[in-house]
Amino acid sequence: MLARMPHVDDLSLLLTRELDGFRREVALHTDDEALWHAMPGVTNAPGNLALHVAGNLQHFVGALLGGTGFVRNRDAEFAARSGARADVDRALVSAIDAVQGTLARMSDADLEQPMPGAPNGLRTTRGRFLMHLVAHTAFHLGQAGYARRLHAGEGASSASPLPLDVLGT
Repeated sequence: MLARMPHVDDLSLLLTRELDGFRREVALHTDDEALWHAMPGVTNAPGNLALHVAGNLQHFVGALLGGTGFVRNRDAEFAARSGARADVDRALVSAIDAVQGTLARMSDADLEQPMPGAPNGLRTTRGRFLMHLVAHTAFHLGQAGYARRLHAGEGASSASPLPLDVLGT
């Protein structure tokens, strides 16, 4: 059975959706300090997770596929312990711009090309690596949302409904 690779537009839509979800999570924190509250036994606060996905996507999509020149400082993404929600939001917007700008210039055929700079010597296609990045971003969005709800004592999720065009054929 042959697996159909997603279209570049699908990947852009899904990555943008997850980054928009992170923007909602950041905005829902009651103040800047709450964004940096890590739950007991957990190393990373929602602010770290947001910076991590923003840096990750600006590096792999923007710099490696789009040639943006972005230079990542992964250690700083996890070392931060304070900062303004507005600054974290700007990092997420920059990631959205990198994803949308880069993927808008790619074709579906480009997805079959090797992924440059994949970590740990991984050899895969751009399409498969971009699918991994969607899952990675969604995973950390779920962590961030769960941490916010536990810290704030809220049960409501910030998730938006799945866009209908994702469900179509």
